[in-house]
Amino acid sequence: MGDEFNKRRGQQTIELKEPPRIISTFSIVGPKEGEGPLKHYFDEVLKDDTCGEESYEKAESEMMYKAIGESIKKAGLTEKDINYLFSGDLLNQIISSTFAARKFKIPFFGLYGACSTMSESLSLGALLVDGGFADYVVAATSSHFSSAERQFRFPLNYGAQRSKTAQWTVTGAGAMVLGRKGEFPKVRYITTGVVKDYGITDPSNMGAAMAPAAAHTIYKHFKDTGREPKDYDLIATGDLGRVGKKIANELLLEYGYDIKDNHIDCGDMIFNDVVQNTESGGSGCGCSAVVASGYLYKKLMTKEVKKVLLVSTGALMSTTSSLQGESIPGIAHAVSMEFD
Repeated sequence: MGDEFNKRRGQQTIELKEPPRIISTFSIVGPKEGEGPLKHYFDEVLKDDTCGEESYEKAESEMMYKAIGESIKKAGLTEKDINYLFSGDLLNQIISSTFAARKFKIPFFGLYGACSTMSESLSLGALLVDGGFADYVVAATSSHFSSAERQFRFPLNYGAQRSKTAQWTVTGAGAMVLGRKGEFPKVRYITTGVVKDYGITDPSNMGAAMAPAAAHTIYKHFKDTGREPKDYDLIATGDLGRVGKKIANELLLEYGYDIKDNHIDCGDMIFNDVVQNTESGGSGCGCSAVVASGYLYKKLMTKEVKKVLLVSTGALMSTTSSLQGESIPGIAHAVSMEFD
């Protein structure tokens, strides 16, 4: 294959030659998120985190369904126009996504990348559009505090004391519609992460578990593309929280890159940690999903920023692996969203 067709850049990055546009987004969050610093950037804030459903799990699926449907409407499309749906969540067998997908007649890929799933779904959707396999794709992700707590930690009524390194799972869902044309932010580069495991076993310190993967993916993105931190207005990691963000910055200094001037973390900014008692910040699949489809996308559309590197981060653990004493592997995927 000739060089004119080669889209690979370095070891882990792809440069899209026909960059898909993010033509619409929709973000829906729970009441606690709606009281946080980013409340004005979300499309909908729920008054009740049950979303009118009889369980938290059903509420999460309903949020996902609404985010997908409303993002399609905002794009001026119908579900018949959408060629593929990519979505994922934290629950066993990604039931939030599959139960939402059964309400649509859209070919569906279910994904599990833990909290990295927003960048993962956006990456795969963009590859299909760039490759000419689809005209329109929806990428979506969700999480819910109450459903995640009772699956991964303790029953809500147990009242377990939270450590200072713990994070609060975001109740929310975000969706993005990718298309071929229009004056919208483009997906220019995709850097797919590799699994990193530094031996962290504390499920209440996921920021430390994910930070090495975030730092490595950002480092490889710079090496593969020849870009530097100053080339981005914002480098937004997914949900490292206050603790993980600090570790990632320190690790990147060892790689030779200083990103602290334009580095933000979705988990660090979605809550007011002091007022809302969220300790190290937010986490969950929905964390980078709602911040990216709400705050970051609106900043791009107003051209307050023109180049954003979204680096969603995930802790690849399960209840089974934790009970077996396994450490927590981390993963991070990077997507550049930019205007020319």
